[in-house]
Amino acid sequence: MTVIMTEHDEITADDTTRRLYRIEGRVQGVWFRESTRRQAEALGISGYAKNMADGSVEVLACGAPTALDALGAWLETGPPMARVSRVEWSKAGTGCADGFVTR
Repeated sequence: MTVIMTEHDEITADDTTRRLYRIEGRVQGVWFRESTRRQAEALGISGYAKNMADGSVEVLACGAPTALDALGAWLETGPPMARVSRVEWSKAGTGCADGFVTR
């Protein structure tokens, strides 16, 4: 398992942090996005999870830094059928809608 952080968080005035994750491994076809949505909602995180053409999953997560840390730790393993080999994240630009969706 490789976890790579490319930049430090930038916390906004409302204490919301935005991170863009890229998760590699066996992460498509194993309920990864839906499981991520459930984890994110339980942690009060908004954003999205979507499959990428290269077989990875992209997750945009917006919330409190401690909640994002918890989500990041969960992403390192994912749901039971997943086999995560690498997680990268960087700070994300602006914008997160309310709620968490899968695309």
